[in-house]
Amino acid sequence: MKQGESIDEYFSRTLAIVNKMRIHGEKIEDVAVVEKILRSMTPKFSYVVCSIEESKDLDELSIDELQSFLLVHEQRMTTSTCSTEEQALKASTHGESSTGR
Repeated sequence: MKQGESIDEYFSRTLAIVNKMRIHGEKIEDVAVVEKILRSMTPKFSYVVCSIEESKDLDELSIDELQSFLLVHEQRMTTSTCSTEEQALKASTHGESSTGR
């Protein structure tokens, strides 16, 4: 996964490659795709990857389920980042005005 790439973009790119390989006769099991996706995630997803590996049976986990888990995590990270930025902006506006009034 590339830095700054969204989960949807990454899955679209990966599944396009997998589909091309299957068209050309490669027999790729979904479990192999799931494992490769988990191994290629950026470090910011490392704890959710560990959680998925520990709590889910990867042989039974579908590609769609994996994408859903990772999307939820991505949305939480985005929401958390946005609320932190809003708090920082609010904190900076509570000071006294320096306009001399």
